[in-house]
Amino acid sequence: MHLGESAEIRLNAYPDKVFTGRMSNVGPVLDPTLHTAKVRVEVRNPGIMRVACLSRLHFTARKKRRGPPFRQRRLLHLHDRDWVYVPIGGNKFRRTEVVAGNSLPDKMQEITSGVKPGQHVVSNALVLQNTVEQ
Repeated sequence: MHLGESAEIRLNAYPDKVFTGRMSNVGPVLDPTLHTAKVRVEVRNPGIMRVACLSRLHFTARKKRRGPPFRQRRLLHLHDRDWVYVPIGGNKFRRTEVVAGNSLPDKMQEITSGVKPGQHVVSNALVLQNTVEQ
């Protein structure tokens, strides 16, 4: 996390409203028990935010993704490896090993190698795996 990164803020009192802010300060002390640091996010107050209002923050990093994002259900985790099923034609599929990167918001997963951007994969790997085994 770096100064200037953007954050989406959702107040528990107003879960359908999304506010945007920028990180303006990172505390100098890291809590050794919780492995956390205090951060300050500056956001415009439309008049509904109050002191000690509980919220959830989602930070967006400035770095580029290394690989295409996939829905996590498209991945199959077997024997400490990640796999996807790629169609090879004629209702046949090939299980292909992939290397998963960072977890992304909304149940998405970054894939760093194994498939190319735009390549088709099965939408739910676990359902296909169970169907094949039956």
